[in-house]
Amino acid sequence: MRNIRLLIAGLALFTAVSEGAFDVCAANLGKGTSSSPAGRRRKSRRRGRRERGQKAPTPERVSEIQQALAKDGSYGSKPNGKWDANTIEAVRKFQAAHGLNPMGKLDAPTLQKLGLGSETAGVGAPLPPVRSASSTAPTGQKP
Repeated sequence: MRNIRLLIAGLALFTAVSEGAFDVCAANLGKGTSSSPAGRRRKSRRRGRRERGQKAPTPERVSEIQQALAKDGSYGSKPNGKWDANTIEAVRKFQAAHGLNPMGKLDAPTLQKLGLGSETAGVGAPLPPVRSASSTAPTGQKP
């Protein structure tokens, strides 16, 4: 008798699956309608991704670099704002003349030597202010 009940239950389950009664449940699993955290997707908090690497200088900045190279005598053409073979060769020439690695690429020491770099580029990390012995005594008290 017990075997017959199991057989009937198995047939009922097989019939329900074959008729698509469980397709609705399976379809809802992928839609995040489940109440468990595993069924939900987290939304990324990042709005936009930062581009990796260094950006190319603007045509205005390239013209400024070309003008500085021309002033030094390394660049013989008229500044045109394009990073072309003449500009690369001029940068190499300038770097070699000033004791820099003549690779033809812009870096902080090259820009500094051209007079176009940052005052802090290539310099060590900032040091904390130096305190004197008189400034460490508590205020309002006599020594």
